[in-house]
Amino acid sequence: MNLPFKINLQDKVIVVTGGGGVLCGAFAKAVAACGAKTAILDLRKENADKIAAEILAEGGVAMGIGANVLDAESLRIAKTAINDAYGSCDILINGAGGNHPKGTTSLEYYHIGDEKKDLVTFFGLDPEGVSFVFNLNFLGTLLPTQVFAMDLMNKQDATILNISSMNAFSPLTKIPAYSGAKAAVSNFTKWLAVHFSKVGIRVNAIAPGFFVTDQNRSLLYDANGTPTERTEKILSQTPMDRFGNVEELIGTLLWLLCPAASSFVNGVVIPVDGGFSAYSGV
Repeated sequence: MNLPFKINLQDKVIVVTGGGGVLCGAFAKAVAACGAKTAILDLRKENADKIAAEILAEGGVAMGIGANVLDAESLRIAKTAINDAYGSCDILINGAGGNHPKGTTSLEYYHIGDEKKDLVTFFGLDPEGVSFVFNLNFLGTLLPTQVFAMDLMNKQDATILNISSMNAFSPLTKIPAYSGAKAAVSNFTKWLAVHFSKVGIRVNAIAPGFFVTDQNRSLLYDANGTPTERTEKILSQTPMDRFGNVEELIGTLLWLLCPAASSFVNGVVIPVDGGFSAYSGV
């Protein structure tokens, strides 16, 4: 892949959870292009294998592993495989996450009587759906950190990078569970940065704005490719008036992983959102 710049990750062992997806798949390719031995974890092993194959085809070093970020034993098995193949982990990228329809309301605003219609209102949110979203995003960051952080202790240039969201800065309508879960990830990032500060691990996060991914494509465009009403609202609140390109996250990723550039950066959440979180709407 084309990188905005290269950093030296030669022989670093980097674990990327959710690495079979669009955004974290690009992260995996970027660190591999910088010389890292890249372990791509995904619930769907075939997706992880696909990204690994693309890295191998470019001359990089990568392996795909099926793992569930909500299952500590699954993660421990993955860690053993990585340690056996590449050695101990140097950098952890916690990218697994997502939303669920059962943690989502049908409408942006509640009006009296909405609960009597065939709609999901705040009062009808499914606790199991909300729990799923919180678990996937928050526990899906905490558990991999518990499993892999022991490898990082007192190791030179050790870094954990979490993936938050601009929803953590300003919650979006309809998705209370996802917005709250990503706010928890941002808060947890700062907590971890303090907690691990005496053992040499830096912890930061990227908060992407709106990027088109496999998860949200159907919400942003209809079947024939026409932008939906939600897309129009998003772009009207994004000063740069467009969605981000995945490649536009790579510079921030490499900066946060590069000790020569960011060795005193710790506990920050960097929005990459075209100005969305800065815009008041006026």
